[in-house]
Amino acid sequence: MAQLSELELQNLRHLIGGYETTHEKMTEYATQAEDTKIKEFFQTSAKDAMSSKTELMKFL
Repeated sequence: MAQLSELELQNLRHLIGGYETTHEKMTEYATQAEDTKIKEFFQTSAKDAMSSKTELMKFL
């Protein structure tokens, strides 16, 4: 794999942090949701955010 520049590393760090925050928020929203479809939506969103974070971590 090619070397990442400082800017690319900073961008990855920013994106990974954003997906982590999204995962945490969506998980919390899911625990508070009473409607089943809304709960599933937030759970799926949390899972997708974690998948994206994991995929980006492979570049480090």
